[in-house]
Amino acid sequence: MVFVKTHDISELNQELIGKEVVLGGWIEDLRKLGKMSFITLRDVSGISQVIVKGELNDNLGEINRQSVVSIRGIVQETKARDFAFEVKADEIEVLGKAIHPLPIDPIGRLESNIDTRLNHRALDMRNQKTASIFKLRHHVLQSLRKTLADKKFIEITTPKIIGSASEGGADLFSLDYFGKTAYLAQSPQLYKEQMTIGLERVFEISNFYRAENSHTGRHLTEFTSIDIEAAFMDYEDVMNVLESLVVSVYKDISENCKTEQESIEHAIEIPSVPFERITYTQCVDELKKAGEKVEFGDDLLDSHLRIIGQNHPGFFFLTDWPMKLKPFYIREKDEDATLSRSFDLQYGFLELSSGGTRLHNPEMLKERLKEQGLDPNQFADHLKTFDWGMPPHSGWGMGLDRLMTTLIGIDNVREVVLYPRDPDRLSP
Repeated sequence: MVFVKTHDISELNQELIGKEVVLGGWIEDLRKLGKMSFITLRDVSGISQVIVKGELNDNLGEINRQSVVSIRGIVQETKARDFAFEVKADEIEVLGKAIHPLPIDPIGRLESNIDTRLNHRALDMRNQKTASIFKLRHHVLQSLRKTLADKKFIEITTPKIIGSASEGGADLFSLDYFGKTAYLAQSPQLYKEQMTIGLERVFEISNFYRAENSHTGRHLTEFTSIDIEAAFMDYEDVMNVLESLVVSVYKDISENCKTEQESIEHAIEIPSVPFERITYTQCVDELKKAGEKVEFGDDLLDSHLRIIGQNHPGFFFLTDWPMKLKPFYIREKDEDATLSRSFDLQYGFLELSSGGTRLHNPEMLKERLKEQGLDPNQFADHLKTFDWGMPPHSGWGMGLDRLMTTLIGIDNVREVVLYPRDPDRLSP
């Protein structure tokens, strides 16, 4: 029979001493010492020692490590240094047998490279460092949603299958959609703008897709994006929202996830505010002083951003980009039409977020589309919503996976994504 689990391991406490419990988990270690055996049992909440004696020990047989078991027994005090309590087993049932040897060592005593771990990702979740990363990701998502809701943002869900390359981007996956050509969305940009008509402040946390053949530790073809759009806010306003959101995440995780920080051996430090703000023009000046051949209007290369990141470690906003480098929906500055009301949030050389004030005048939008070689007719569904009373609005999108790497001090986004997709990886 299968015993019904009564407690998580983390729930074992002084009041349960002498009482019967049923635990379920996997065997992390098993040591047979004559007439006794010691099982180290782990579940998602924690770890406990189980003592097996007498006839039960005699009939224990071979149980491979990492096998899933159900154990019924009595909670008792222990002399073991690493455990607060232990369980004296009365019955043990093997629910799922693990093969030996396993393709990776989930305890981490034998290290495997990241590709091997990704190929066996479910088993990798039993590695406590890996599990802690995804527990942290869970808490980050909770923190993000709470903070945005507190700021009166409403969560929305936009389509991921779209009928046109609506942002004019080239890096789109196409697919056959019942005889029509469809695309996987690379952002919720146009939909979230439209939602400001009635909902004013909206956000979405969802996966998006980019057919970008990049082979770096910070690019994925499927990624999780945090997006907001807010009516009656300028780009300075949504920059402030972004700054407070990042700081809230760091603060929440630093204070409430001590065990996970110990597991990944990384203490999270809350960033100081306000974040530094430097303009694109200042960046160009810094690059010229560093001997780089760059002129106003040039896009900043990865090598350029690494120089800027060395000059400005940590979080900083890079603002007021040239208009010609920005998408058609970004608005220019009133005092200088060559500059945009836009920004990127950087963590050193790493771009985390991009945003700005949007154009809300349909005639100006049409002209901008033409300037960028795009056909306004392809955007008819979007442009018609601007005739219904579009409020001025601003917003941004931020990569959750990249934010996670800054939080836990690693440099490869594949470590923080369950089943990452890149140009070389389509399974498992």
